[in-house]
Amino acid sequence: MPGKSEKPRKTATSKPKNKKTTYKKDYKPADSRKEISAVKPAARQPKKTAADEIRLNKYIANSGVCSRREADIYIQSGNVKVNGEPITELGYKVKPTDKVEFDGVKLTPEKKVYVLLNKPKSFTTSTDESGGQRNVNELIKSAANTPLYPIGRMDKTTTGLLLFTNDHDLINKFGSPNQRSSKIYQVSLDRNLKFEDLERIEKGVEMDGHFLRVDSISYIDDAPKSEIGLQVNSSNPKHVRAIFESMKYDVLKIDRVAFAGLTKKNLARGQWRFLTEQEIINLKNV
Repeated sequence: MPGKSEKPRKTATSKPKNKKTTYKKDYKPADSRKEISAVKPAARQPKKTAADEIRLNKYIANSGVCSRREADIYIQSGNVKVNGEPITELGYKVKPTDKVEFDGVKLTPEKKVYVLLNKPKSFTTSTDESGGQRNVNELIKSAANTPLYPIGRMDKTTTGLLLFTNDHDLINKFGSPNQRSSKIYQVSLDRNLKFEDLERIEKGVEMDGHFLRVDSISYIDDAPKSEIGLQVNSSNPKHVRAIFESMKYDVLKIDRVAFAGLTKKNLARGQWRFLTEQEIINLKNV
């Protein structure tokens, strides 16, 4: 009809009104990302060679040739070959499959052995066979197939704890004059020790131009005053003997009852035992 305008019809290009989207119950929108939970990434494989590698100086020390510090000197001097090639680089690492030669001799790392002996009389650490002296190695020959070396010296009259090992680093460590681990000795004298002499020893003793520090000294409880307990850093009983002889006492007996935390507990005279893993760790951390 004239005068009335017609409403425009909706076309395909007309913009629809916004409607609120509704979801059915338990509907879960799709994740645009790929599901990866079902597929685990491949585990990263460790480098086998890196885990098995060992520093060349340690390899040499483990072979019983020398200490790691000494090995460094030999390496720099060109005495060591790896797979036929001379190696002079400090810190160089080798694998178990490598062929290591020291002065033309192939090396084979050996297991470290630590043996504690309660040494009896009549045995010495000296290798001098003259005079019919018996070596302490006779007492521990069944402990290992590899040579073991005593830490410190003991003459045939001294008894008590003596440690053996093929760990040259440990031998050098306890052989150092700066080593501070304590050793306890029970000393038997020919007469009672005067109290004023005990006090003098307690302050330390000057011997051959060197000062020997004494950690402690005391009379043994419930024993004559000729029985003395002495704690020092030295692993050489000769130093203990020299302390009392410098004051005109004769030393009848020296017995080492403790060495760097190790004791004679449950270890009869002439018997030996292997150190425990914890004892080995303690010695290395002294």
